Amino acid sequence: MKMMKRIKTIPALFLSALLGMTLLASTNAHAEQMKKLGNWNVHYIAFGATFLTPEIAKAYGIVRSRYKGVVNISVLNADKASAAQKVMISGVARNLLGNQVNLKFKEIVEGKSVYYIAQIDYSNAETFRFEITLKQGDKSESFKFSQIFYAD
Repeated sequence: MKMMKRIKTIPALFLSALLGMTLLASTNAHAEQMKKLGNWNVHYIAFGATFLTPEIAKAYGIVRSRYKGVVNISVLNADKASAAQKVMISGVARNLLGNQVNLKFKEIVEGKSVYYIAQIDYSNAETFRFEITLKQGDKSESFKFSQIFYAD
Protein backbone atom coordinates (compact mmCIF):
# COMPACT_ATOMS: atom_id res chain seq x y z
CA MET A 1 0.00 0.00 0.00
CA LYS A 2 1.48 3.33 -1.04
CA MET A 3 1.57 6.16 1.47
CA MET A 4 -0.06 9.29 0.12
CA LYS A 5 1.47 12.62 1.02
CA ARG A 6 -0.87 15.37 2.05
CA ILE A 7 -0.30 18.39 -0.14
CA LYS A 8 -1.42 21.84 0.92
CA THR A 9 -3.10 23.74 -1.86
CA ILE A 10 -2.59 27.44 -2.30
CA PRO A 11 -6.19 28.19 -1.14
CA ALA A 12 -5.57 26.26 2.07
CA LEU A 13 -2.31 28.16 2.55
CA PHE A 14 -4.07 31.51 2.12
CA LEU A 15 -6.76 30.60 4.61
CA SER A 16 -4.13 29.32 7.06
CA ALA A 17 -2.16 32.54 6.72
CA LEU A 18 -5.24 34.67 7.41
CA LEU A 19 -6.19 32.57 10.42
CA GLY A 20 -2.62 32.79 11.69
CA MET A 21 -2.58 36.56 11.32
CA THR A 22 -5.89 36.81 13.13
CA LEU A 23 -4.51 34.79 16.04
CA LEU A 24 -1.28 36.80 15.99
CA ALA A 25 -3.22 40.04 16.05
CA SER A 26 -5.74 38.88 18.66
CA THR A 27 -4.08 41.02 21.32
CA ASN A 28 -4.44 44.04 19.03
CA ALA A 29 -7.71 45.97 18.97
CA HIS A 30 -7.61 45.82 15.17
CA ALA A 31 -7.69 42.05 14.87
CA GLU A 32 -10.22 40.44 12.53
CA GLN A 33 -13.56 42.12 13.07
CA MET A 34 -17.18 41.51 12.10
CA LYS A 35 -20.16 43.74 11.41
CA LYS A 36 -23.75 42.52 11.16
CA LEU A 37 -25.42 44.28 8.24
CA GLY A 38 -28.98 43.10 7.63
CA ASN A 39 -28.72 39.33 7.16
CA TRP A 40 -24.98 39.53 6.38
CA ASN A 41 -22.07 38.94 8.71
CA VAL A 42 -19.23 40.94 7.18
CA HIS A 43 -15.75 39.95 8.34
CA TYR A 44 -12.90 42.36 7.67
CA ILE A 45 -9.23 42.73 8.48
CA ALA A 46 -6.46 45.09 7.36
CA PHE A 47 -2.77 44.26 7.83
CA GLY A 48 0.70 44.84 6.44
CA ALA A 49 1.44 42.78 3.31
CA THR A 50 4.68 41.41 4.80
CA PHE A 51 2.59 39.17 7.09
CA LEU A 52 1.91 37.00 4.04
CA THR A 53 4.55 34.54 2.91
CA PRO A 54 6.13 35.23 -0.49
CA GLU A 55 4.44 32.12 -1.91
CA ILE A 56 0.95 33.18 -0.87
CA ALA A 57 1.48 36.77 -2.02
CA LYS A 58 2.70 35.56 -5.42
CA ALA A 59 -0.20 33.12 -5.83
CA TYR A 60 -2.76 35.90 -5.29
CA GLY A 61 -0.93 38.75 -7.02
CA ILE A 62 -0.33 40.63 -3.78
CA VAL A 63 2.72 42.88 -3.61
CA ARG A 64 4.70 42.32 -0.41
CA SER A 65 6.25 45.52 0.91
CA ARG A 66 6.69 47.12 4.28
CA TYR A 67 4.69 50.06 2.88
CA LYS A 68 1.75 48.11 1.43
CA GLY A 69 -1.32 46.96 3.30
CA VAL A 70 -3.98 44.37 2.51
CA VAL A 71 -7.70 44.76 3.17
CA ASN A 72 -9.58 41.44 3.28
CA ILE A 73 -13.38 41.30 3.40
CA SER A 74 -15.72 38.31 3.36
CA VAL A 75 -19.52 38.37 3.43
CA LEU A 76 -21.52 35.52 4.95
CA ASN A 77 -25.26 34.94 5.03
CA ALA A 78 -26.14 34.92 8.73
CA ASP A 79 -29.46 33.15 8.06
CA LYS A 80 -28.12 30.22 6.01
CA ALA A 81 -25.40 28.56 8.07
CA SER A 82 -22.87 31.28 7.22
CA ALA A 83 -22.94 30.64 3.44
CA ALA A 84 -20.41 32.82 1.59
CA GLN A 85 -21.96 35.60 -0.47
CA LYS A 86 -20.76 37.08 -3.75
CA VAL A 87 -21.25 40.83 -3.77
CA MET A 88 -20.22 43.91 -5.68
CA ILE A 89 -17.76 45.73 -3.43
CA SER A 90 -16.29 49.21 -3.52
CA GLY A 91 -14.48 51.32 -1.01
CA VAL A 92 -12.38 54.33 -0.25
CA ALA A 93 -9.69 54.96 2.33
CA ARG A 94 -8.81 58.38 3.70
CA ASN A 95 -5.77 59.22 5.76
CA LEU A 96 -5.90 61.82 8.54
CA LEU A 97 -4.92 64.58 6.08
CA GLY A 98 -8.01 63.75 4.00
CA ASN A 99 -6.12 62.20 1.08
CA GLN A 100 -8.42 59.64 -0.54
CA VAL A 101 -7.55 56.33 -2.18
CA ASN A 102 -10.13 54.35 -4.16
CA LEU A 103 -9.77 50.68 -3.29
CA LYS A 104 -9.68 48.14 -6.14
CA PHE A 105 -10.96 44.82 -4.81
CA LYS A 106 -10.15 41.47 -6.36
CA GLU A 107 -12.51 38.53 -5.78
CA ILE A 108 -10.90 35.28 -4.64
CA VAL A 109 -13.03 32.12 -4.69
CA GLU A 110 -11.74 29.04 -2.87
CA GLY A 111 -14.27 26.25 -2.91
CA LYS A 112 -17.25 27.61 -1.00
CA SER A 113 -15.30 30.58 0.40
CA VAL A 114 -15.23 34.04 -1.18
CA TYR A 115 -12.79 36.81 -0.22
CA TYR A 116 -12.38 40.35 -1.50
CA ILE A 117 -8.82 41.67 -1.36
CA ALA A 118 -7.48 45.20 -1.99
CA GLN A 119 -4.08 46.75 -1.41
CA ILE A 120 -3.19 50.19 -0.10
CA ASP A 121 0.09 52.11 0.10
CA TYR A 122 0.95 53.70 3.43
CA SER A 123 3.67 55.48 5.41
CA ASN A 124 4.84 54.29 8.81
CA ALA A 125 2.22 54.81 11.53
CA GLU A 126 -0.35 56.08 9.02
CA THR A 127 -4.03 55.86 9.96
CA PHE A 128 -6.69 55.21 7.34
CA ARG A 129 -10.45 55.44 7.68
CA PHE A 130 -12.16 52.95 5.38
CA GLU A 131 -15.67 53.25 3.93
CA ILE A 132 -16.84 50.03 2.29
CA THR A 133 -20.05 49.52 0.27
CA LEU A 134 -21.47 46.08 -0.54
CA LYS A 135 -24.18 45.49 -3.15
CA GLN A 136 -26.13 42.39 -4.12
CA GLY A 137 -29.09 42.91 -6.44
CA ASP A 138 -31.08 45.83 -5.05
CA LYS A 139 -29.61 45.40 -1.56
CA SER A 140 -26.85 47.78 -0.48
CA GLU A 141 -25.03 48.02 2.85
CA SER A 142 -22.10 50.17 4.01
CA PHE A 143 -19.75 50.20 6.97
CA LYS A 144 -16.69 52.04 8.22
CA PHE A 145 -13.56 51.09 10.13
CA SER A 146 -10.10 52.49 10.72
CA GLN A 147 -6.64 50.95 10.81
CA ILE A 148 -3.15 52.15 11.67
CA PHE A 149 -0.43 50.65 9.47
CA TYR A 150 3.18 50.34 10.61
CA ALA A 151 6.22 49.69 8.43
CA ASP A 152 7.98 46.61 9.81
